[in-house]
Amino acid sequence: MRHVGNVCPYCGCLLVFLMLLLVETTAAQVSGAACGEADEPAARQYPDLYCIDLVPTGAAPDASAAARLILPRTPFGAAVTHDGVQRFKIELEAANLPDPSELGPYTVYVAWAVPPNLNPYTRLGVVGNGRHRVGEVALNKFLVFVTVESTSDGREPEGRIVLRGQSPSSVLQPHDLFSLSPLAALSRVDDDDPAEHQHPHSEWMMPPMHPATPMVPGMGGLAPSVEPYLPSAPHPEGVPLVRRTQYVKLTNGDSLTLKAGLVRRTIKERELLMYGFNGQSPGPLLHVQEAATVHVRFENNLEHPTAVHWHGVRLDNRFDGVPGLTQEPVGPGESFEYTVHFPDAGLFWYHPHHREDIQQDLGLYGNLLVRSGDPTYLGPVNREEVLMLDDLLLGEEGLVPYGAGSSNYMLMGRFGNVLLVNGEPSYSLKVKQGEVVRFYLTNVSNTRPLNLSLGDATMKVVASDLGKYERESMVESIVISPAERYIVDAYFPDAGTYLILNRVHGLNHRTGAFFPEVDTLGSISVSDAPTDENHVDAFQRLRVNADVSADIEKYRPEFSRPPDKELLMTLEVDDLPEVVRQMMRLDPIYFNAVEWTDTMPMMNWITTGDQIRWILRDSDTGKENMEIDWTFSEGDVIKLLVKNDRNAFHSMQHPLHVHGQRLLVISVNGEPDDNLVWKDTVLLPAGSEAELLLDLSNPGKWMVHCHIAEHLDSGMMMVMNVVE
Repeated sequence: MRHVGNVCPYCGCLLVFLMLLLVETTAAQVSGAACGEADEPAARQYPDLYCIDLVPTGAAPDASAAARLILPRTPFGAAVTHDGVQRFKIELEAANLPDPSELGPYTVYVAWAVPPNLNPYTRLGVVGNGRHRVGEVALNKFLVFVTVESTSDGREPEGRIVLRGQSPSSVLQPHDLFSLSPLAALSRVDDDDPAEHQHPHSEWMMPPMHPATPMVPGMGGLAPSVEPYLPSAPHPEGVPLVRRTQYVKLTNGDSLTLKAGLVRRTIKERELLMYGFNGQSPGPLLHVQEAATVHVRFENNLEHPTAVHWHGVRLDNRFDGVPGLTQEPVGPGESFEYTVHFPDAGLFWYHPHHREDIQQDLGLYGNLLVRSGDPTYLGPVNREEVLMLDDLLLGEEGLVPYGAGSSNYMLMGRFGNVLLVNGEPSYSLKVKQGEVVRFYLTNVSNTRPLNLSLGDATMKVVASDLGKYERESMVESIVISPAERYIVDAYFPDAGTYLILNRVHGLNHRTGAFFPEVDTLGSISVSDAPTDENHVDAFQRLRVNADVSADIEKYRPEFSRPPDKELLMTLEVDDLPEVVRQMMRLDPIYFNAVEWTDTMPMMNWITTGDQIRWILRDSDTGKENMEIDWTFSEGDVIKLLVKNDRNAFHSMQHPLHVHGQRLLVISVNGEPDDNLVWKDTVLLPAGSEAELLLDLSNPGKWMVHCHIAEHLDSGMMMVMNVVE
């Protein structure tokens, strides 16, 4: 990157100030009367993310309108296209539009959307005075405008433009010329910066930069304020090689021993020391029947204390595996006996709940497949595949170190640069032509959400965390955030190779540009040989699960009442290096609903618990994180409103996990969900709010926290006490 030379740093700061003033003015214009009066909660609170004020032209100077951007309800927590572009439904409310005939030979008003290059046009629909739900937009940046037309069915606008506005994302513009001047002056170590930021530990290696976002000037002399950590052994060659995941079937009353310890493995030609359960990563795949109880002896052969959390399982509280809350941490060389009861059919997983940013990321995780006693619980398929999805951050020499005394990457969470399926960087499967394959998907990454597609295979979502949806639905891709699980059936009608792709769009705040990012996780090879059993008819039939709706029916009267509790997800920062503070001042111009990739790796890398404090705040009392003292009774049904603060220093998505209970996501941004499923983890996009209904059937002290591992380590957690 070229630096701007011979420029007065004070002039550069003035340019930054003028740009920020422009941003503030733009935000003020966006949050005018029409957007500020929106009915949708997020559009009303954060109009600069979810609303567009349309400006009249000379054709109809008294007209006014607002276009509200509504996150479409999908089976997932975020709505994007198969190639990763954000989707919005558009609701347009207009006033003072004259009769079209007053403007010429016209009969109707039509709303349109178009990208900034003005091609192609998306016809949203006919509008007039009042409120209209029109079409859907799938564009990163776009313009919305209303024309007056002679006919309502034209494919492109031909009449006069009456109203026009730009999407919130369109305020993003390149700002290197504004930022380079003051930052160039900071490229030397700044005497005002605390000494701990100035390469305090020589063992730190610089993290790999994202290819789309070069390093910001002034960052080269910085490092995290904690010691680096990597696993080690006196004789690494004696550490056992990692083994393939074993399938373990357990029946009621059975016992199992799980041992956490070091393993050796090779990934991308790098020899690594990592962790595994029973020498396996992922750990053993445990297969049990619904209503079974099993006993697990856990032995800790790591150098650090740990425990095992049985994610999503509504088990006895004392076996939930949360050190300091439900048990003492299991020290090195110590053991703990878990009794795990499985009241629900579904897909669950187990992992540490102590420094999981390190231990889980290094391979301590495994799946729990709990079968229903009903053989028709799910439709027929030819085969089943269990996939644990992860990412790993590698440098040229091996693993990029972790923070020892505190997580680093605490701002956004640690994104990896190598995507893994079942612990390996490449997955392959061979099937026959016409087969239907059921995929059990679990995202175990520290922070990365995924948008998966299987070539052009048709996919059907049938279930999530704790069971089936009310209705099965066809999808183009699967959005899965950390800790979520989805059960997806896929049909492979033709011979050939189907690539498993993660397709997303990142956002470079310095250039103001979105960019596509595509990773290949594996491939599915379909042979010419026809399948032995043809299940295509059952696959194409979208089952309506009356048993799920009947279970939910008794909770529906609770949907419309006011919330019992309200949580705000927000952030406090302190003591950031000056270069980071300067760059982050430009960050709030716009927040993408979901951050799919780390476009600020250096700024993210240096942040630790010394600078970052992620917060769950009780809106009624102001209490935060572990200060919150909610107590409920067993059997209570609680309506919880969770708001993701757009005005935080850095707003981003959070996967919120509730231990030991089940929940329904009944609405997002005021939009009711009409296809419900029992969950334990819910993805909340930036600036959004969700109404959750919690079925508190399980007594005990239960954690509620963000499942981005580094956010959890920063303190983004609370305890909910359910008494008998």
